[in-house]
Amino acid sequence: MPALAIRFPGRRYHATPWGHHVNEGLVEWPPSPWRLLRALLATGHTKLGWREIPRLGRSLIEKLASVLPRYQLPKASMAHSRHYMPAPVTTTLVFDTWAQLEDGALLLDWSVELEAEESDLLAVLATRLSYLGRSESWVDARLLAGSPFEPNAFPCDGSPNPGPGWEQVSLLAAEPAPAYTLWREDQVARLAPLVVAAPGEKTKRKQSAKASAKVEEERIRREAAFPTDLLACLGVDTTWLQEHGWSQPPASRRVLYWRRADSLDVGAPRRRSSEPQAKPVACILLALATESGRTGALPPVVRALPQARLLHRAFAQRSERESISAVSRRALLGVEADGGPAQTDHNHAHVLPLDLDADGRLEHVLVWAKLGLDADAQRVLHAVRKTYAKGVAHDLQVTVVAEGSLADVSRIGDPHRSAMARVLGGENSRIWVSATPFFTPRHVKRRGRHTLEGQLQEELHDRGLPSCRAVEVLERDELIGRRFLHFVRRDPRMRPPVDVPLGLRLHFDEAVAGPLCLGFGSHYGLGRFETVAEP
Repeated sequence: MPALAIRFPGRRYHATPWGHHVNEGLVEWPPSPWRLLRALLATGHTKLGWREIPRLGRSLIEKLASVLPRYQLPKASMAHSRHYMPAPVTTTLVFDTWAQLEDGALLLDWSVELEAEESDLLAVLATRLSYLGRSESWVDARLLAGSPFEPNAFPCDGSPNPGPGWEQVSLLAAEPAPAYTLWREDQVARLAPLVVAAPGEKTKRKQSAKASAKVEEERIRREAAFPTDLLACLGVDTTWLQEHGWSQPPASRRVLYWRRADSLDVGAPRRRSSEPQAKPVACILLALATESGRTGALPPVVRALPQARLLHRAFAQRSERESISAVSRRALLGVEADGGPAQTDHNHAHVLPLDLDADGRLEHVLVWAKLGLDADAQRVLHAVRKTYAKGVAHDLQVTVVAEGSLADVSRIGDPHRSAMARVLGGENSRIWVSATPFFTPRHVKRRGRHTLEGQLQEELHDRGLPSCRAVEVLERDELIGRRFLHFVRRDPRMRPPVDVPLGLRLHFDEAVAGPLCLGFGSHYGLGRFETVAEP
């Protein structure tokens, strides 16, 4: 039983099923038996120098055509590119669809016995085979000793339904050579009565001879539409088929195959990268921009909370596409493996919208996680290219402008360096003042741990920060000047326990490293503090 192993070094297989247009985006998988036989014949002509098919080649092809092969398909998925044909001839949109293959070879066998010479010829043809399907589908084929595989694609004829997880596909196969010969003889015999009636009345001998010549010419022309044998049918091209009115090659037939339903997935399979994984980083700084470049169209600072929530939603959607690990999802999104919220240890990412140029508009977003962002989380942040904003006609463009440690981000160029230093703090950061309104995480009571200062000290403790020495509450006039009363502090899934915005000034006995974010909504830009110089 002959068997072949066919590898695709380029990991692409281009072939459109017979009867379908290339723009339908379909791939013939597995390769049809008809395509395999034509490929072997073409290899004999181009690589072995056949002008006429030798007797050994005829017997080999006819034996392979007498049965339907079985296949073991490697994992594959649909992929495509699209482009327009160049002007001025045409600008038609063309789809180029292929099967993207993972590691492994395509295995197939024919349930037929070959002579030793025929087997040797098949081995030579296989090793000389350079492509299968379109010329982009490079192959490396070889003859196997036996059939050491379990097929996952096989003919439906005589095979019961394998059950769930299987589907039927239609392939083009060759008729057995004797069957085609009998069919052709019958078709040619039917031509005689059809063409004898063609000449007009035989009134003169000259006209009769001329009419007989036309009859013979017509008979030869019609008989030429039926190739002499199976191998001649395998050698016809598309031009010949169109000239003689064939919608399907002569000596071909449609056959149904059982195939695993996941044999050809949608979406390219992931390839293991040999490159080292990116090292974890503490934070990534994103820049927001409009299509027009107008800074006046950026979202106002009072919309820090909803803007951070929209970006967080974009991160979540992208993480689903990237299929990141549960550890990365927890660090970036603050969710556990079961989809529930992470415990309130504040180690997951903070999405902090920033107004570094002090124009009242949000033009940067700092994504910072205490335990760092691993390679999966970085890939998600780099993949998000746009977000939305209320009142902005077009999407906001999102660009990574800095990443690494907090020290790396603090070294961004002017004019934002001093503003970033206030966000991140430094060696003398003992006094911190509210940059966005602070909301208590629980209802405030007069005594105990639920007082304003008690809740603040508990927040600092939970974040591993030292206790503050003194807490000052800013006056109402200063809140109005900072527009704290206008900040959005609700969305469909979040609202503060006490809807009273506060401004605070925190005094510490030692320098505290930022970013410093406390209270309700602190992971989305509320309760953010900036350091100020000591008086």
